Amino acid sequence: MSARAIGSSTISFGLVSLPVKLYSTSESSRRISFNWLHEECGTRVKQQYYCPKDDVVVPRSDMIKGYEFTKGQYVLFDDEEMDLLKSAQSDSIDISEFVPAQEVGRLYFDKAYYLGPDKGGARAYRLLSAALQATERVAIAKYAARGRESLVMIRPHGEGLLMEQLHYEEELRSFEEVPLEEGDVAEAELELARQLIAQAASDEFDPSRYHDEVRERTLAMIQQKVEGEEITAAPTEESKSQIIDLMAALKASLGEDGDEADKKPAERAGSTSTKSSGKKSASG
Repeated sequence: MSARAIGSSTISFGLVSLPVKLYSTSESSRRISFNWLHEECGTRVKQQYYCPKDDVVVPRSDMIKGYEFTKGQYVLFDDEEMDLLKSAQSDSIDISEFVPAQEVGRLYFDKAYYLGPDKGGARAYRLLSAALQATERVAIAKYAARGRESLVMIRPHGEGLLMEQLHYEEELRSFEEVPLEEGDVAEAELELARQLIAQAASDEFDPSRYHDEVRERTLAMIQQKVEGEEITAAPTEESKSQIIDLMAALKASLGEDGDEADKKPAERAGSTSTKSSGKKSASG
């Protein structure tokens, strides 16, 4: 089934205008959601807005939007004024520069959207994708929609284009705000840590190896309830004893005892060869 567009826009670079459609990169339907019901009759309850000053439930027809410019004080906007605010949007994606792909740090990435060509935009769409691949650059642009101007990055994705919404620099917190304690890295610990990484190393990321086990268990328990069965808490694994000593934890992770892990790699290899040869002579 073809993907359903969630919006449309126009990419502008130079004098070229490229009409595009936006598509979600993920499925929100995978989220498991529960509704609030009236326990007595099982009817789904409705949300209401309450005014604590007048002690009344306020219908939507009696509500107006306001912006809190200082604590407890609001400037009000009627429907016509809200429409004027929305009309300030261009709903276009205006490219301002092209930068090397590796220059945009992962910290800036927020969320991604697939871009597909709209009517009449197929040739320009493929041209932009091919040009970005050939130059190994990405496009930095501004995208105004839903009352906000977003900073976005457009990059090639296969034969198409992907748009990633970026954080503005002022939205990011500095890592200097994160408290760090002093700690020395011992060479022996570093060697064991490198071995531990090597044990679980893969040459490529295969996302198909991972799936949401919590979601699967939740759906299975929901199905039990649908079928009228009781659900019980799954047996929990016994917590592993906490290893306070870092070296001991590394050795345990590698499945080594203390004496074996303290040996150098060459010594461990020689020890293994000796044991193997010993077994062969015994069997011979």
